[in-house]
Amino acid sequence: MTNQLRGDDDMTLTAQAQAPGTAAETLARAEALAPVLRERAAEIEQHRKLPADVVELLRGTGVFRMCWGREWGGLELTSAEQTRVVEALAYGDASAAWCAVIGANTGIYSNFIDQATAKEMFPRTDMITAGLLQPSGRAERVPGGYRLTGRWPFGSGIDHADWVTSGGFVFEDGKPYASPDGSNPHESRQFMVPREQVELIDNWHTTGLCGSGSCDYTITDVFVPQEHTYSFGVVHGRPSPLAQPDAFTRAMCGVPLGVARAALDHAREIATSRIDRMTGVAWADSFRAQVTLAECEADFNAARAGVYTAMTRQWEVLEAGGTLDDLTPDERAASPLSWLHAFRTARAIVNRLYDLLQTWSINKSSPMDRWLRDTTTMCQHLIAQDRILQSAGAYLVGGQPEFGISLGIV
Repeated sequence: MTNQLRGDDDMTLTAQAQAPGTAAETLARAEALAPVLRERAAEIEQHRKLPADVVELLRGTGVFRMCWGREWGGLELTSAEQTRVVEALAYGDASAAWCAVIGANTGIYSNFIDQATAKEMFPRTDMITAGLLQPSGRAERVPGGYRLTGRWPFGSGIDHADWVTSGGFVFEDGKPYASPDGSNPHESRQFMVPREQVELIDNWHTTGLCGSGSCDYTITDVFVPQEHTYSFGVVHGRPSPLAQPDAFTRAMCGVPLGVARAALDHAREIATSRIDRMTGVAWADSFRAQVTLAECEADFNAARAGVYTAMTRQWEVLEAGGTLDDLTPDERAASPLSWLHAFRTARAIVNRLYDLLQTWSINKSSPMDRWLRDTTTMCQHLIAQDRILQSAGAYLVGGQPEFGISLGIV
């Protein structure tokens, strides 16, 4: 995109506009930004992280405010509303949407931090948190807090983050620290560290999601005050459907759904105008094209409906003052299963459409090339792995889930 086009596009001013106040306004801004993201997708990919002005365009949509409570001045969108916003952004570019949903989780994390501390840490509701929650670091207990050291992979969006949250196992006097209540023989916590105290490792050279900047990072002997640590087992904020251990994973499935919708629309547009060069038959009259497109639409509709049905039911129970335990086992397991199904179905749809378009898919200039690589890469995330299936399956039969947090179990 030329500088002139960037300057002329209305979305360039979005970041400076008044912040949206409703879900509808946020979604409308995300939908308006999608063509700009599509236009700049190759640049984003080549950059291997989001350009600074793209981050500001995302900020202008309100996406980073959507998980904050109303009492903070946030949007407090429902899980379904958040996912629609993420879908809209992913329709433009998967890497931008991936970073958007990661950064939006700041408002969710704030529910698990002492509220007075959170207000000091986050003076604005459009601040960004990135990092890896899995306990890959080592935190030595010291007076007033911890000394944190470690290396973490997959810090999506970390380059433009304000805070970095990282999981770590706790030690005391060099020995594993057991939770005082005896619930855990080796306690792990989340540690919030200012971005400037984190060193990035430039190793994000990947098949897909190339523009997400999901590089490794290190933290070396950094003091983290006790109040800057948290656990998903203790809620400090107002009880709400977003103050839940699984809340940060819900809207991620909007990324594959948005990409799959983009690929379907792209293939359908081509099918309306293309003529088979060997047979002279219009693609619109081709049995192969008709069946492939119809099957992909059916799979997309079913996967998307599963996501929103599970989200809506979960939100109804939580908004009414219930807990995740008030869901039936089938209802509770439906959420993580629908997330996984959305990821895998999106990848399958893109694969089928890639084959349908044949050699028109293989050039770097084709968006199908990027969508194929992006969906392949995003399906390597934990949320699309068999551990989710095991956890849901174990829960349904009374077994032990390996990744209980996907079910809201800490």
